[in-house]
Amino acid sequence: MKKILVIGAGLSTACLVKYLLDQCDTEDWQLTVADKDVNAAKDKIKGHAKGAAVALDIHNEGERQKLIESHDIVISMLPAFLHTLVAQDCLSLARHLVTASYLSDDIKKMADDADRKGIVMMNEIGLDPGLDHMSAMKVIDDLKGNGGDILSFMSFAGGLVAPEYDNNPWNYKFTWNPRNVVLAGQGVSKFIRNGQYKYIPYHQVFKRVDTFDILDQGLFEAYPNRDSLKYREIYGLEGIPTIYRGTLRRVGFSEAWNMFVQLGLTDDSYLVENSEKMTYRQFMESFLFYRMTDTIELKLAYYLDINVDSANMHKLRWLGLFDDRKIGMKNATPAQILQKLLEEKLSLEPEDKDMIVMHHLFDYVQDNQSLHVKSSLVVKGDDQEYTAMAKTVGYPLGVFVKLFLQNKIQIKGVHLPVIPEIYEPVLEELKAYGVNFVEEKEALNEVF
Repeated sequence: MKKILVIGAGLSTACLVKYLLDQCDTEDWQLTVADKDVNAAKDKIKGHAKGAAVALDIHNEGERQKLIESHDIVISMLPAFLHTLVAQDCLSLARHLVTASYLSDDIKKMADDADRKGIVMMNEIGLDPGLDHMSAMKVIDDLKGNGGDILSFMSFAGGLVAPEYDNNPWNYKFTWNPRNVVLAGQGVSKFIRNGQYKYIPYHQVFKRVDTFDILDQGLFEAYPNRDSLKYREIYGLEGIPTIYRGTLRRVGFSEAWNMFVQLGLTDDSYLVENSEKMTYRQFMESFLFYRMTDTIELKLAYYLDINVDSANMHKLRWLGLFDDRKIGMKNATPAQILQKLLEEKLSLEPEDKDMIVMHHLFDYVQDNQSLHVKSSLVVKGDDQEYTAMAKTVGYPLGVFVKLFLQNKIQIKGVHLPVIPEIYEPVLEELKAYGVNFVEEKEALNEVF
């Protein structure tokens, strides 16, 4: 009997656990979900006969190793910085490991030992990273296999609220970790366009947007991700004139978010004095010029060079940034204060559904003809448990584990899902779960 261990029972595990339990019904498998909160694990198992929920302190080495040793394959759904603990145990105990997180340098160094021990350490097989790799490589390999010379690859993804539940002036609600959203874009964004390297500092990132109409879902904009250049090697696109990756939002979001950046509200490097006694209005005023005769609204509009009655000012008022309401957070950074307010206003309501959008664009030359391919995905959540985020993170993980345990995928060592042996069967099965990329090809202005 094969035994599967899922470590971590967060929001993104719902579809993963349900999928694996469904497989346990038809296979001779057993599933264990471990979490520091055993009730969270029980909630995911839902009393299934082939499921078990256990409490786990991930920092208890003996407890952790005993649990891993008693299973054949481990899926780590922990925060990325904890994967190394699990990976080290999997390596020493010769147990397979699967994660949805970016491949770390620590795990990369385990490649030779993992191969020698005959185990797989599969990384980056969730949404982003994961579906982005697999869907992109399918098109790239198809184009190259047919003699195409790829000149441009642009890729975009975003987690958003579904249109029918989009009812606030920001056209956005949190569908993932709010802290990651608040700190997004920090650092330098790097990409290449038409052979020219581009380096966009943080204070300019949200001014550099592209706009797209995707699968009849309306207009979206994208701001650049941190490092697009590393994907040249991953995708075998060394020497490509254009490679660019970005994050999708609804049109107007980036211009509004840029106000936070220019004011310094996303800074997480220092503490605000007496933050627990400060009101949001006082918090805003602390970033502005000292002028006794002007209101905060006027000073802010002057500082940002916007109209005091503009749509962006309306967005700030709607959030409550000018309210005489106490923040109530002690020893907080500006980013933490902003996050608290945003979570109050931009969290999903119980009846809301989320949406995942992914959009790839390829320009290539084949038989002396310039051609263009779009590969796009839209997935909507069912409810607050089986969200679009949970589907697109969980199903790729679950399908890979199933195929691997069935010996339909037989790789060993440290991997990303960029080879046909992985992405072809995984993408094919995902179609049955509504995770289906739509490809559109164009020659000049003619669609064929």
